[in-house]
Amino acid sequence: MRLNLHSLKLFVAVVEEGSITAAAEREFIAASALSKRVTELERVLGTALLLRQARGVEPTAAGRVLVRGARTLLHQAVDLEVKVRDFATGASGHVRVAANLSAITQFLATDLSNFTQAYPRIQIDLEERISSSVTRMVLDNVADIGVFMFSEDEQQLDVHPYREDEVVMIMHRSHPLAPRGRASFLDTLDYEHIGMQRHSAMGTIMQRVATSAGRELRMRFFVQSYDALISMVRQRLGIGLMPLGAVPLYEQTELVTMQLTETWARRRIKLGVRRGEAQSAAGQMLLDHLLSSGRR
Repeated sequence: MRLNLHSLKLFVAVVEEGSITAAAEREFIAASALSKRVTELERVLGTALLLRQARGVEPTAAGRVLVRGARTLLHQAVDLEVKVRDFATGASGHVRVAANLSAITQFLATDLSNFTQAYPRIQIDLEERISSSVTRMVLDNVADIGVFMFSEDEQQLDVHPYREDEVVMIMHRSHPLAPRGRASFLDTLDYEHIGMQRHSAMGTIMQRVATSAGRELRMRFFVQSYDALISMVRQRLGIGLMPLGAVPLYEQTELVTMQLTETWARRRIKLGVRRGEAQSAAGQMLLDHLLSSGRR
């Protein structure tokens, strides 16, 4: 059996799901048939691609090389299909974007809307992730453009400035801190917080600041969206940080915002792409559009 795109797609699914059974369900194939495909790949390539463990599977060093290359080939295949289909449907490009919630809510949704109006023949796939996952997706060729705050992996990317924002503390108007329009984050550590996704960029900063001051960060709940954060705060279950630019999107008659005095409350949002790798024509057009929007 020669390497083919279908087998490579199945292998990528196994690595991403961490389980042959889960990958089989995702790709609508029998687990035994998928396992046979992987075994045949290993036979053809002459090396083990997966470490099979009781809790699932993970790629070997060779498997990690294969999955990165497979993603490149699969993405190129999609681009080729889109270009050929251009004659019938008018599509003319495909760009994969990964971005954190703050960027999507405040800026990216509008910028992507403007871009798709100007270039309706370019298809954009967007996936929301925390910043550390965004940069990993770009490095692993799961995304072409990443939009993030900061990440330990960003030094491996070509990074461009995109936007700036500010986070504020949101709380019920009955909260003891509500009368204060501005305060230090350390002043909030006497109270319980609602957090946005474990291991998020902002959550990491909050924990570092509290630890540096020898204080405890009391995280009562973690949520996945600003809607959920607003709902929890409205029920007086805690206070939480959210971007100032996102606050007007939610009805908040019962809530107030408090500005933080710390410089880290003013944040830089960045664009990241793989270093030394040229973007597709569509990808470069979107990157240029986002950079131009940020400068404006």
